[in-house]
Amino acid sequence: MLLLWRSRCLGRALGRSLRALRQGNCTLARCSLSGVAGSQGLAYTNSRKLVVNSSSVFTVRYFRTTAICRDDVVTVNTPAFAESVTEGDVRWEKAVGDTVAEDEVVCEIETDKTSVQVPAPAAGVIEALLVPDGGKVEGGTPLFKLRKTGAAPAKAKPAAAPPPPAAPEPVAAAPPPPAAAPVPTTMPPVPPVSTQPIDSKPVSAVKPAAAPASAPPGEAVPSKGARSEHRVKMNRMRQRIAQRLKEAQNTCAMLTTFNEIDMSNIREMRAVHKDPFLKKHNLKLGFMSAFVKAAAFALQDQPVVNAVIDDTTKEIVYRDYVDISVAVATPRGLVVPVVRNVENMNFADIERAIYELGEKARKNELAIEDMDGGTFTISNGGVFGSLFGTPIINPPQSAILGMHAIFDRPVAVGGKIEVRPMMYVALTYDHRLIDGREAVTFLRKIKAAVEDPRVLLLDL
Repeated sequence: MLLLWRSRCLGRALGRSLRALRQGNCTLARCSLSGVAGSQGLAYTNSRKLVVNSSSVFTVRYFRTTAICRDDVVTVNTPAFAESVTEGDVRWEKAVGDTVAEDEVVCEIETDKTSVQVPAPAAGVIEALLVPDGGKVEGGTPLFKLRKTGAAPAKAKPAAAPPPPAAPEPVAAAPPPPAAAPVPTTMPPVPPVSTQPIDSKPVSAVKPAAAPASAPPGEAVPSKGARSEHRVKMNRMRQRIAQRLKEAQNTCAMLTTFNEIDMSNIREMRAVHKDPFLKKHNLKLGFMSAFVKAAAFALQDQPVVNAVIDDTTKEIVYRDYVDISVAVATPRGLVVPVVRNVENMNFADIERAIYELGEKARKNELAIEDMDGGTFTISNGGVFGSLFGTPIINPPQSAILGMHAIFDRPVAVGGKIEVRPMMYVALTYDHRLIDGREAVTFLRKIKAAVEDPRVLLLDL
């Protein structure tokens, strides 16, 4: 009886497997059908022979099952955010029923600082979207369901070429022209003249016919001078930018000091060395590296500008390193990636770091780590032609340098009037921490290092 009981248990298990095979879900199990065979077996209990029905007992050899089945449905969750980010807004790139390839972006999550792309883990079809467009999500929140297909989506076949035009049918011969009519030999009769007076209208009484309407009936045609407006929801990054700038105004005692820089020497140095610099480093030599290096030099000379107030403990935190945030304008908003340890960099290192961060910003590939920290910020409004401006501090920093456009202006040089390429620079600082003396000295240090880069080499 023990053997019979085991056979029945095996029959139930195989019955469930066969039902799965009929549904066509398990690929490897279907391939193992050749290992299943029906038989009529014998069981013995106390030397009595029993015939066992072949419909419930099978002889199984090398029968294997697998949990990896075709057309699996997986749920993709929100990736983990950085410590400073808690939630984000979802913006869908795909819809239900769309076919996606592996690593193709399905949605973007807009956070306070950047956008996080969520790719498809495998090729498949979008089964369901679990979060509405614009909905808020946190790390680990289920986003969408993906039905795997096991292969990349097939590319669309090119449209079939149109069939060649059929040969024109032969045109039937034209019928012969009819016989010419006889030429009349007498004049036609003259019609009688009416004796009734003819009604006449003045030209001014004739009204032109109305032009047909171009718009379909039932639709209002906007007038030429019509004014309209529409509303667009602020994205999360723009909301965060507005919040931080307003916090800076409400928290810092901001004051701005100005100076002007003669760009003649740095422009001449760039003109002389830009080609060898490009050949050796495969990078263009710009003005930004000179200002970043000059700012690091000035921050080491005036460490209070590199410091910050800890409002929680009411302490001043002095930093022995220089991490400079470079403001970059993108279509999504203003971002400030950080160039770290600038005090240990040369011009080529700074240009390379700025170029790499700029490429990431333009491709929307900046990570949270690229924008965390920063002890000082440089904003270059001169690329847009700005002549003069007062930048706003990027909290929790204590100062920001504003660069502007270069214009030729007459200046007094050695008692003579000369036309020089000049740039206005502005330093906005937190007057709670930085006094006017330190701020003016800091800005003059930048002016000296940019006007004569030999100051950096001589550490003057």
